[in-house]
Amino acid sequence: MKLTSNEIKQRILKVLHRIDRPAGSSQIEELLRGWGVDLSERSIRLYLLQLDADGLTELRSRRAGRVLTAKGRAEVEQGDVIERMGFIAGQIDELNYRMGFSLRAGMGTLVVNTTLLPAKDEVAAIEIVRPVFAARLGMGSRLLVLRAGAIYDASHASSVPRGKIALVTICSVTLNGIFLKEGIPVTSRYGGLLEFRNRLPARFVELLDYEGTTQDPLELFIRARMTSVRKCEQTGSGLVGASFREFPSVALPAVLKIRDQLRLLGLDGILEVGVPNQPLYGIPVGEGRTGLVVLGGLNPAAALEEAGLASENRSLAGLLEYTKFPEFRHLNMWTRRGE
Repeated sequence: MKLTSNEIKQRILKVLHRIDRPAGSSQIEELLRGWGVDLSERSIRLYLLQLDADGLTELRSRRAGRVLTAKGRAEVEQGDVIERMGFIAGQIDELNYRMGFSLRAGMGTLVVNTTLLPAKDEVAAIEIVRPVFAARLGMGSRLLVLRAGAIYDASHASSVPRGKIALVTICSVTLNGIFLKEGIPVTSRYGGLLEFRNRLPARFVELLDYEGTTQDPLELFIRARMTSVRKCEQTGSGLVGASFREFPSVALPAVLKIRDQLRLLGLDGILEVGVPNQPLYGIPVGEGRTGLVVLGGLNPAAALEEAGLASENRSLAGLLEYTKFPEFRHLNMWTRRGE
């Protein structure tokens, strides 16, 4: 279907909204292509000039590119909600396709989340998130800390702003991509809050359908201050972010084998694998399907929010090479080296 000029402009605005920082025509072109819109950089520059004239975008600099104005942001955020439904599900599918991780080699790109914080809070932030990883409430056991100017996306589209640090965590949807490359299709159904009692998972108390939301569910729960990750880490009881997924039951033996391999790589975010055709934590599955519960990659970020540290979270922030991520236990050594 051929898009009208207005529809193309809307998609360019959505790309800038998603990037959420200055971007040039080459970055916009790459994301548009991932959404099935094939435009040359020259054409994009022409549309950007029109958007500038409409007061929806503005040029920060020739090197940095453009950002949305307040009017442009309102245009996107007040757009057709039905059209935006399933946006997160679409992002998941796109990044899973693009990631290049090899389970056998233990190398390649993974989907990541970022949490931006003032640089002055670096030591305090590490002290808060280390116990969360130690309690096995994160998506595996790997965490990268980056300082101002560092790139946190393999496409070089995103860098840490001046005066900030970024805590980069591995996004749980990485597992979907790993399973997909092993020939196992995994469907993300819900993001939610999972209640722990005495250090054991008990039940989901909140659920949001990925196909029916325009934002990452765990980001919303963190912003609404509905999590209690620190309490769970300290007492064994609380609400943590987790997602519910399904896979074909015929793949169950392979899924269990892959789970063991992931643990060796520090990517052990799988909390529970269900029984074929049986509900898992009260959530039913389809015929011939098995449930899978995965801990949220942003749970350490939730702990920062609960501790009162000012932070900015972005799930599905891009792709980054696995080998860049140290084990959380090595963070003190990393900080001393100043790397």
